[in-house]
Amino acid sequence: MAKWTPKHEAPEPLEGPVVATITGGTILWFVLFLVQLPFYGWFDDHGHLWWLWTCLAGAGLGLIGIWYVRGRDAAIKRAAARAASDGAGGADGTAGDASGAAPGSKGTSSTAV
Repeated sequence: MAKWTPKHEAPEPLEGPVVATITGGTILWFVLFLVQLPFYGWFDDHGHLWWLWTCLAGAGLGLIGIWYVRGRDAAIKRAAARAASDGAGGADGTAGDASGAAPGSKGTSSTAV
């Protein structure tokens, strides 16, 4: 079977208000948990208690997501500021990006992938 190769380059990923989106989703999961909490007995009697814990898990994972996207956003801004201050970027003979940017973020790495 032949390996599939794309005929065109992939588009750039869309960047939007990622921190606000993740924060909003986290708040929504936590509110859903709080709304369902008074009905704990009903959920337990009918075998739907997992609904309650799913909302709490969503809120907890959302907190991890907020921490991650805030760090990613800060790393992207640091890389952009460094590129703006260095001019062409990488002109000092260094290779790579030491900003600690998250994988997949737009860094100032001078190595080809």
